[in-house]
Amino acid sequence: TVPNKAVVTLQPNWSEVYVGERITLRCEIKDGGDTEWEYEWRTSSSEKPSDQNEHSISSVTESHSGDYRCKGRKKHTQHSSTDWSDPIKLTVSDRPQPVLTVSSSWLSAGASVTLNCRVKDPSAGWRFYWYKRVPRLSGNFYYSYEQLPGSSSGTEQDSYIVHGQTHTAEYQCRAGRGDPEYQSYTSYSMYVWTSDIHSSASLTESPDRAQHFTSDSVSLSCEGNSTEWTVIRSSPEERYLFDCSTWGTMNGSTCNINTDWPSDAVYWCESGSGESTNAVNITVQDGDMILLSPARPVTEGHSVSLSCISRSQTFDSIVFFYHNEKVIQNDSRWELNISAVSKSDEGFYKCQHSGRESAQSWMSVQGE
Repeated sequence: TVPNKAVVTLQPNWSEVYVGERITLRCEIKDGGDTEWEYEWRTSSSEKPSDQNEHSISSVTESHSGDYRCKGRKKHTQHSSTDWSDPIKLTVSDRPQPVLTVSSSWLSAGASVTLNCRVKDPSAGWRFYWYKRVPRLSGNFYYSYEQLPGSSSGTEQDSYIVHGQTHTAEYQCRAGRGDPEYQSYTSYSMYVWTSDIHSSASLTESPDRAQHFTSDSVSLSCEGNSTEWTVIRSSPEERYLFDCSTWGTMNGSTCNINTDWPSDAVYWCESGSGESTNAVNITVQDGDMILLSPARPVTEGHSVSLSCISRSQTFDSIVFFYHNEKVIQNDSRWELNISAVSKSDEGFYKCQHSGRESAQSWMSVQGE
């Protein structure tokens, strides 16, 4: 053997590569000088590299995963070869799907929200692209996604701040790297809702409360400048959005919810001209107890009453009311009255009686 050392390098030098990316494996002979070399490769993968010093794969697959070694032999000689190089391990993974998170799911109108797009190896040359869903102006409630301002060529940062969001919105992100650019899958959607009421477009619920029993009659009405509306629902159990025609009955601009089975979802209106409204979180329960609390925001300084209702009985012992998991009233009253609401009253509420408990609902407080 000769004292020169063979080394395998990977270009681009990323710790993990993904199905479909272009890579080049290179066999370098240290201090090889002007000597002409022939090359030999050995690999545990199904790939069989040629006898060149460079081996390019235009679109890697998982079958290319494995260890790669090389050695060099001086041309025109029989025995003047290097030792085998140390192995380089190539790991080829499925095309990545970023995870999009938002700093807050509920915003006051005009507040800012930070989007974060996370890939498995964030330092490996990724650029990030940010999208917002917009209704196409066809009136048929098809959707398209437009890039957020300043992100058409991607951002180096994996976060993006949306300033002054005023309406309910849906966001997605994706990542790309390399030249030509290799693209990740698009993330699942994240939603940022506002419960604030706009004069131009609003959703109202009848009856105005956050919790209902199964079989209750519940309707959602869309109001605004548009003549064409639908109600959209988002729930943890449903990966995609569905409109009222799937889980209710649309009659003009009013949607009647099917309450035959339990659900916990956020609802808002969208128009064919691209408007969206405030959102409400509605829980339908098949249990024995619900908390009557307003679905829409309560204005500071106004009074509000929260009630505990049982499907089967009247209350004959202590009723507990909780605010953010802390007991704030425990006596025989089935009603919690707040005479002048302040911002500190905002939060999650629930009630409990005889060991049975309602679901918790968020009460939003807005300025006058």
